[in-house]
Amino acid sequence: MTRRSPFRYFKTSPEIIRLAVMMYVRFPLSLRNVEDLLHERGIDVSHEAVRYWWHRFGPMFASEIRKRRIEGMRSSRWRWHLDEMFVKINGERHYLWRAVDHEGEVLESFVTKVRDKKAALKFLRKAMRKHGRPEVIVTDKLRSYSAALKEIRAAHRQETGRWLNNRAENSHLPFRRRERAMLRFRRMRSLQKFSAVHASIYNLFNSERSLTSRSNFKSHRAAALAEWRGLCAE
Repeated sequence: MTRRSPFRYFKTSPEIIRLAVMMYVRFPLSLRNVEDLLHERGIDVSHEAVRYWWHRFGPMFASEIRKRRIEGMRSSRWRWHLDEMFVKINGERHYLWRAVDHEGEVLESFVTKVRDKKAALKFLRKAMRKHGRPEVIVTDKLRSYSAALKEIRAAHRQETGRWLNNRAENSHLPFRRRERAMLRFRRMRSLQKFSAVHASIYNLFNSERSLTSRSNFKSHRAAALAEWRGLCAE
């Protein structure tokens, strides 16, 4: 039985919807910025249409990207970098926990109101359920990590150090730029949704540009765009 196209009830072509979602999530653009850029290309859509497309298709695209990458065994179990970043929702401080592998690929994102042992334990179990147990887990000196790792009998895998976790710290920067463009978040649910979608799209297009030659970068970018254009296709 063939799968029905998710675009079947939309008058706008799937190519335009994919382009709009990619521009909004991948780059630090507002909804109206995306509307203006599409208008420059002769595509007349409103920013509310872009908002609807992102909510409808963003998680769908992210899910397909994650499935393909896990099936292709691109995620690593060698070394994980764990870190939490402060995010404000309606003026209140929340915490976005993130797990990054040794190549900078974001493996998991998780939002909590606190950063205690219970929150760290829930985050670790969620990440390990999807990707397995890594050989080494690099963290900062937050005690919640050591307590949670001791709970799951993985304390011997933990490493801490002043500069060891730079990989996780640097992975926060694209999300921080995106957060400023969105003028913060208003609900935990929307933050969790966007962080998961943003991580998947970032992983697809991130090619460590400074570490590769121009020709390799161009080939990786072309492959990522080709994969993106084929998402949710019949």
